[in-house]
Amino acid sequence: MNKHKTPEPMRGFKLAEFEARTAQAQNLMAAAGLEALLLTTEAEMRYYSGFHTPFWQSPTRPWFLIIPRQGKPVAVIPSIGAACMGLTWLDDIRTWQAPQPHDDGISLLTDALNELAGVKGKIGGKIGIPMGHETHIRMPATDFDRLRKQIGTARFVDATAIVRAQRMVKSEAEIEKIAHICAIASDTFARVPEFVRMGMCERDAFTQTRIELLKNGADEVPYLVGGSGQGGFDDVITLPTNRVLGAGDMMMMDTGAVFDGYFCDFDRNYAFGHASDEMRRAYDVVYAATEAGIAAAKPGATSAALFHAMADVMTASGASVGDIGRLGHGLGMQLTEWPSHTATDKTTLTAGMVITIEPGMGYGDGFIMLHEENIVIRAGGAELLSRRAPAELQVIDA
Repeated sequence: MNKHKTPEPMRGFKLAEFEARTAQAQNLMAAAGLEALLLTTEAEMRYYSGFHTPFWQSPTRPWFLIIPRQGKPVAVIPSIGAACMGLTWLDDIRTWQAPQPHDDGISLLTDALNELAGVKGKIGGKIGIPMGHETHIRMPATDFDRLRKQIGTARFVDATAIVRAQRMVKSEAEIEKIAHICAIASDTFARVPEFVRMGMCERDAFTQTRIELLKNGADEVPYLVGGSGQGGFDDVITLPTNRVLGAGDMMMMDTGAVFDGYFCDFDRNYAFGHASDEMRRAYDVVYAATEAGIAAAKPGATSAALFHAMADVMTASGASVGDIGRLGHGLGMQLTEWPSHTATDKTTLTAGMVITIEPGMGYGDGFIMLHEENIVIRAGGAELLSRRAPAELQVIDA
């Protein structure tokens, strides 16, 4: 049962949202000279069609969505998904019985692309497919080779920019879903001292936190990692272990909980029994760096500017910027999305982008201190979606 005190947002989206996404994609396609857009991943297909199922956990079958220059998207999918796809706004759903390793939808897809991406009735139109950073093509490499040979290799061009431009900027309906799961996770993290105690092992502490997230209204918690150790921790992506939490320990929990297919992604830090001066100082530095990142997150700023705003606070305090590689990223249908807050990412922030502010620093004997919040860019600056962490490091006494 959902224990969260605010009402749940509407699940799914209104028809107008999918129509607008498709129309925008088609305008960008026209500007790029594309006759069709071929999409193969879960996030891409869900974004334009509303097809939402956990069946993507199975790697056996490929799934395809074609956005033509005009008209509604066309699904080319295994027959097992026909009923589920039929619940979406699409009406042209072409199926085959999969798996068929000798021809797993490739002939059907070839015919559809030649039909939808023709130029004045002739085969030859350009077909866009995301090929760039943070994308992948979800079909066997041999099948993709075969498809290009049958269609014409030169017809396929990189369409990463189209999908990236659309998905980086969220609609109000998307933002509402992210805000809701952020509120659920914020409530749960605030209650961690009520159900996590010294003497518990990491695995039990993380399991109980996952249970509480689900009880509070999260649909699923596919990502809950962190670490603990005497005086600090040195790994931020490890699964919890049987290590027993004791006095003088530091623990970090980082969650990617989900509501209606949209993620939150932020962490919280806890000390047990007492917090050393070194731990408190490191926490204070990353907290100040987070404040600087939030203040810098305005329309017109770049991801690189956010990186430098946070890094400057840490280096001015004598801290080393952590080796995670970036100080935040985009957030939405996936745990991490474009852009990346690095020293070289020149992505310009615009209203509607949802991002994380995630400074990390090294301290002590190889320890890491991380802090993370989720925000949306508004015309006047950043709006917090996660509830701001306590200004002082929390200590769990018992």
